[in-house]
Amino acid sequence: MANFINVILPIPLERSFTYSITEEEATLLQPGMRVAVPFGKSKIYTGIVHGVHQNAPEAYEAKEIHQLLDDYPIINPIQLKHWEWIASYYMCTLGEVVRSALPSAFLLESETLVLRNTEYEVDENELLDDEFLVFEALQHQSILKVQEVSAIIERKNVLPILQRLLEKKIIVLKEEVYEQYRPKLVRYVKLGSEYGADDKLEELLKSLTRAPKQSQVVLTLFQLQGRSQKPIKVSELEKASNTSKAVIKSLVDKGILEEYFIKTDRINYDGSSDESETKDLNEYQKSALIDIKAAFKEKKVTLLKGVTSSGKTEVYVKLIEECLEKGLQALYLLPEIALTTQLISRLQEYFGEKIAVYHSKYNVQERVEVWQNVLQVKQKAQLVIGARSAMYLPFGKLGLVIVDEEHESSFKQFDPAPRYHARDAAIVLGNLHNANVLLGSATPSVETYHNAKTGKYGYTEITKRYGNVLMPEIELVDIKEATRKKRMKGHFSERLLLEMQETLIEGNQIILFQNRRGFAPLLECLTCGHTPQCPNCDVSLTYHQFKNQLRCHYCGYHTALPESCFACGSPDLDTKGFGTEQIEKEVIGLFPDAKVGRMDLDTTRGKHGYEKIITAFEQQELDILVGTQMLTKGLDFRNVNLVGVMNADSLLNFPDYRAHERTYQLLTQVSGRAGRTKKRGKVIIQTYNPYHQILKQVTTSDYEGMYREQLYEREQFKYPPVNRIIKVTFKHKNYNVLNEAADWFAGALRSNFGGTVLGPEYPPVARIRNQYLKHIVVKVQKVQSLAQTKANIRRIEKSFKAVAMYRSVRVIYNVDHI
Repeated sequence: MANFINVILPIPLERSFTYSITEEEATLLQPGMRVAVPFGKSKIYTGIVHGVHQNAPEAYEAKEIHQLLDDYPIINPIQLKHWEWIASYYMCTLGEVVRSALPSAFLLESETLVLRNTEYEVDENELLDDEFLVFEALQHQSILKVQEVSAIIERKNVLPILQRLLEKKIIVLKEEVYEQYRPKLVRYVKLGSEYGADDKLEELLKSLTRAPKQSQVVLTLFQLQGRSQKPIKVSELEKASNTSKAVIKSLVDKGILEEYFIKTDRINYDGSSDESETKDLNEYQKSALIDIKAAFKEKKVTLLKGVTSSGKTEVYVKLIEECLEKGLQALYLLPEIALTTQLISRLQEYFGEKIAVYHSKYNVQERVEVWQNVLQVKQKAQLVIGARSAMYLPFGKLGLVIVDEEHESSFKQFDPAPRYHARDAAIVLGNLHNANVLLGSATPSVETYHNAKTGKYGYTEITKRYGNVLMPEIELVDIKEATRKKRMKGHFSERLLLEMQETLIEGNQIILFQNRRGFAPLLECLTCGHTPQCPNCDVSLTYHQFKNQLRCHYCGYHTALPESCFACGSPDLDTKGFGTEQIEKEVIGLFPDAKVGRMDLDTTRGKHGYEKIITAFEQQELDILVGTQMLTKGLDFRNVNLVGVMNADSLLNFPDYRAHERTYQLLTQVSGRAGRTKKRGKVIIQTYNPYHQILKQVTTSDYEGMYREQLYEREQFKYPPVNRIIKVTFKHKNYNVLNEAADWFAGALRSNFGGTVLGPEYPPVARIRNQYLKHIVVKVQKVQSLAQTKANIRRIEKSFKAVAMYRSVRVIYNVDHI
């Protein structure tokens, strides 16, 4: 009887593919193991085994697999179930989920190797110049990779040349799969086994009298071995004996020392091993903890609404502690990598080396190690802290899921697919594992709060700050009036400057928030009004003074700052608007003695970029920190007494149904960075419209008022949480084809769903990377079946793709678009 496996390939195709396997392989293979399989003419992919069966495919001849890559499943059944849910709910393919979920080192793809055809005699005179270069290189080197061929002929597109060489039978191509993950091996040394006896050792030291440095190394090795039973690293021995690698190498060559390698994890906790006691909770925290546990007994997802600096983390710590004592794993999700860096050091005080961290700033090798540690339920991976991708890890015994700052839009993945929301996907993950799920925030999203209000979620709140510190005093400053009276210094009002001076004199720190990076968003010619635009996108270029260039924040295009206007040649160019870079420059001019730092996407590029800035600010090496919304997310700075919001209106006037909710959340969160210890903090919000309802609600911390207004508006206009939203985006490089395609699709949707379809409409930025965009929004009422609605949309897409002209139009779905 023939045996087959279904394989999920990490490519955006709807279905899995069937491959044939031998009887022996059928006994070895299990769902969740990786296999290398041929796909297409010559490509080899890594696929995940989805099922072993004996049903031959009807539409095609099943190919044999290329090789087995695992001895045991690296993906467990619950994970596969969770990934299937993500694929079906967010309208993408299982292959896309696999590509997003697995560290890229697990997804080996074949590399094309170029080899010389030895069975064919070559007439060198027939070869063109570039062909001869490749042929000559193959004389010296038996195998070339495609990138190497590209480097030799100094061209990116090498396929036409390889095609010509294949036709002339000069080369053959071969596909090879490479393992990307390499364990980290650390070199250790020990004394050669024959020198174990004392007399042999004496002889050895006598023979080394003429080589004092070598003798020194041997003696040092003894001392180190005497002190501890641990293996001795080469680097350690080199440092202790004050010699060089060459001396140690010569001893190894002589056989006096033996070197050996031990596999070591790339990430190790190097703090003290004794874990400190968790802090005692105050009465408000205790009462919240009791409520949470009561809701957990009813198997309810629970929302903890605690004002900023109310000590929510301490409540989480107690819950994690109880979870780990039961021998279960805990997952702690955070919206931003910046937050993980600060939180890890705090949690390590309590949990020592039980913590594993997983996010995109870790390299591929480190991520593989965390994956393996979680899979094997190791001691060092009992508590996993990470950004949204940590939810994909292979948990075997998950007992608790905490989603901190659950309102954050960073939990939503926008590109590429799957466009999932980590909060919602984590709730499903918790249900699959029968784990408790806790959502925490000072300003919950309207949907979550609505679920808590209607009894779907459990709910508790902490209304007082830890240590009964008062909430910061928030003041609105009218910069419209100040500008009219010419009372502004750059972008600073007199009021903000006065408060900054006082704060600096008292030795406290300041945070300035401006939600736009760069120096200025516009460069304008004062003669003709021309603004330089990105050639690939429909946006103006942002001026970055640090690099003296204009940059596009959508596609990364950049050009040097022009001396004169591109349109009329006038040298009178001026910048409009302002970003963090300009604020930083102004602050340095206004307060030359203060140390100023900046935290935005430009300054946190490196792996430890966040850490360096946050640590410098925590240790009071910086007086003023200027930053974008990275600053607003739950960071805990003890010495910040003043927060300045440079311009609140840019947040309010955003073309989005969530603009007001987001503004309330951002301003409340950034205000919460002030006065977190003893003294009451101060927040100054500069605005052109101080009478705006949302700004008034921020000053009075009136979350309930904001929630009621937003809910009323959304009920009127059929937005979440009352309705669900599916956004369909169309992408194509031809403007006219895109318009026709979007209109056709919208017509089909309307005939199915009637008046709940909006669009097609161009977004504010209608062209990105030379692709035109158009959106359609489908509002799904709660009474309608969401699954049925998606099936109808999929059916329409099938008919749409049957039209030859529309086949090249890309259709992207975003379920629960935020």
